[in-house]
Amino acid sequence: MTVSKLVETTPGKFSLLLNAGTTPVDALVEELEHEPNGYFWEGVARRLVATEAPSLESRFEYDPEGDTFCAYSEDRAALEALGELLDAVATDGDKMRSLVTAADADGFDFDD
Repeated sequence: MTVSKLVETTPGKFSLLLNAGTTPVDALVEELEHEPNGYFWEGVARRLVATEAPSLESRFEYDPEGDTFCAYSEDRAALEALGELLDAVATDGDKMRSLVTAADADGFDFDD
């Protein structure tokens, strides 16, 4: 299952989008005392890049809103990889719980 969507906004420029508040793990995120908004998903993305895919660091920019997570870049492959990482936690409660629990224990700020 995919919850993120990669779009080509103009030739050679891409955006990865995730509609916050529409994922299978939203209730769990709230149970873990976070708000499943675009800013939370930016925090998830940053945490995933830092812990699971450091090769993606600095290959895209973040531009979340309250109801949407967005990352953009000319590097389609980097956004595709990020989308796969996000989809994995957005559709698996155990993965989301592990990510949030570890991040909270480390003092990571999801900025939600």
